[in-house]
Amino acid sequence: MVREDGKRNFALREEGGDERSVFSGSTPRQAALKAARRLAPASSEADAERHELRLREHGTDKVHIYEAWAWEEEAPDNAPDWLAQQNRITEANVSKKGIEHLEEI
Repeated sequence: MVREDGKRNFALREEGGDERSVFSGSTPRQAALKAARRLAPASSEADAERHELRLREHGTDKVHIYEAWAWEEEAPDNAPDWLAQQNRITEANVSKKGIEHLEEI
């Protein structure tokens, strides 16, 4: 369901079907990237462990399935002061695997 600002809400589904976190974005991929940044980051992208993310779009029976991974990098030189103090940032990437439809909502 689309909000007034054009964004949609996606619930992160756990293995048992519980939905405890909600991420918003104008596309499912945008919400998946936000969820992926919460994963434990690896020291580099090459070392990052892949995880499956399942995001159910609110108001529909669609579950978007992504492979996600996260890693740490040096903060960029042009980073704002509050970010430059941390020295490292978490980057993430996702790859869409498909869409499933739930029988129950």
